[in-house]
Amino acid sequence: MIQKLFTKSDTDTVCRVTFSLPEEIWASEVYLVGDFNDWNRRSHPLQQDSNGRWVVVLDLPAGPAYGFRYFCDGEWLNDNQADAYWENPHGGHNSVLFTEVPSASDE
Repeated sequence: MIQKLFTKSDTDTVCRVTFSLPEEIWASEVYLVGDFNDWNRRSHPLQQDSNGRWVVVLDLPAGPAYGFRYFCDGEWLNDNQADAYWENPHGGHNSVLFTEVPSASDE
């Protein structure tokens, strides 16, 4: 599941994104990997919450689209609630997160 919360400051808008995977994901390690961390497979680990869900929260600059995937015990997973899927250069697809601030008519 992906949840977005937009916050504005005097200088910019941030999209706080909560990424979560269900407790049914049996894994030793799960990492969030994407454009926001130069596809580093170790920089954003997900932690299990009290319900067993895998969760990580990121504050991202609002506006860009970010490609991402989960790296789960050495296997790549996509998010079934991503905003889109784009082909990657490895013959697969990446999940995509859009962080455009919704217009008043979208709310």
